[in-house]
Amino acid sequence: MIEGPYLLFLGDAADPLAAKVAQGIRDWRPDAALGQYRMQGCNADMGLPDMTPAEAAAKGARTMVVGVANRGGVISPAWVEVLSQALEAGMDLASGLHNLLRDEPELVAVAMKTGRALHDVRVPPHRYPIATGRRRPGKRCLAVGTDCSVGKMYTALAMEREMRARGMKATFRATGQTGILITGGGVPLDAVVADFMAGSIEALSPANDADHWDLIEGQGSLFHASYSGVTLALIHGGQPDALVLCHEPTRTHMRGLPEYTLPSLEALRDLALDMARIVNPEVRVSGVSINTAGLDAGAAERLLRETEARLGLPTTDPFRHGAGRLVDALA
Repeated sequence: MIEGPYLLFLGDAADPLAAKVAQGIRDWRPDAALGQYRMQGCNADMGLPDMTPAEAAAKGARTMVVGVANRGGVISPAWVEVLSQALEAGMDLASGLHNLLRDEPELVAVAMKTGRALHDVRVPPHRYPIATGRRRPGKRCLAVGTDCSVGKMYTALAMEREMRARGMKATFRATGQTGILITGGGVPLDAVVADFMAGSIEALSPANDADHWDLIEGQGSLFHASYSGVTLALIHGGQPDALVLCHEPTRTHMRGLPEYTLPSLEALRDLALDMARIVNPEVRVSGVSINTAGLDAGAAERLLRETEARLGLPTTDPFRHGAGRLVDALA
């Protein structure tokens, strides 16, 4: 059990997107986001009070959460001193990085001395089976993206919130560190051994009532040279009935891959459908989610209208404008 409230560690994040874990917690669990800690050179700001570990502990913070998701998921040596201070102040540590807290000798020693806990959420909690590909009752919607970090998790969370508000049966299924920290459970898919990734998603989204929807958090992109494998595992393990296309329109290249341009939404639609039809021939693309955070209101509205007219699919920014139209399209 990861105890809240949290002090969100932003470290020396190079840009706001590098602190997407902290941003997700701030947006979806604001009650747990007590404050933030930023190191010199940090270019991210969650708009929360800046606190030292001692100040946060005095105000009731129970856990410092590493809110940074850098490329490769590593704990910088420069962070260790601050993380140690949090333990000394009486807080636990939680991290979803590939570089585990438990593998840092200094942090382990301080945690043992202070009696505090180290929570590594990017460790698979179970041994998973190999996927069978068998169809199972219940309905599933998967968010797929033109790139990494374009709003797939936000889309699924916004749809779940809208569906629950309507009294529909719906469950958000977390597949990454931020989703797990928000909801308290899920599968850290990119830490599962490759042969068992699709099987872990079958386990995460089991047989259910015929009118129940699982909103499966997307990861990576079929077009991303670094992370396409995790996306395909989600598609084949999730056996989605509906796909929502996700896009961030201000990108000039794939995140972390400056030599790769983003695919079009049409290319994403066609490739994702081809891959999903392998396990569910009846799958369809139900809508488009565009992250318009980088656009003003007028530009956002124009882009949404133009995209909807071009693709013939309901198109919205579900975080900015609500997910109602995406939910309507599932009917």
